[in-house]
Amino acid sequence: MAMNRFLLPKSVRSLYVAIAAICFGLLGFGYYLQFYAGQEPCPLCIFQRLAYIAIAVIAAAGAIHAPAGLGRMGYAGSILLASLFGAVIAGRQVWLQHLPADQVPECGPGLDYMLEVFRVSETVRMVFSGSGECAEVSWTFFSLSIAEWSLIWFVLFAVLTAIQCWPAFWRSAAAKRGG
Repeated sequence: MAMNRFLLPKSVRSLYVAIAAICFGLLGFGYYLQFYAGQEPCPLCIFQRLAYIAIAVIAAAGAIHAPAGLGRMGYAGSILLASLFGAVIAGRQVWLQHLPADQVPECGPGLDYMLEVFRVSETVRMVFSGSGECAEVSWTFFSLSIAEWSLIWFVLFAVLTAIQCWPAFWRSAAAKRGG
């Protein structure tokens, strides 16, 4: 329990406010890169944005509600699932970016076109198969691509919410056992 004190803010509300603010900041920077720096997001980037939006909305709701017990676990578990979903997407893009040039898939149609022409399940399958545009690295910070930074943030959110949820899980389990 002593380690938990150093890893997390004192209140659940401040953790959720921080997560929501970081997600909104990351989304804002993504939109800046798209609309002002001229970098078009690939389909995997768009799915990562959806994960950030989900995390931000859940965290903002958690900040407003400031739950305890099972409610705390519900918000943390939801953020954890959205973070893991985002980490899988970002991890797939990082993998594509590190493929040798001769193994990178060919560029596919844009996400708008795929959604108009194909079923959602087929579009999702096509997006996760990746395309050449998802393997391009057009921006780096400290030698890490956007996808690599995104993976770091998703993993950080997952770890923070898992740690934050852990004490509540044990307290509810002890309460059910009667001790």
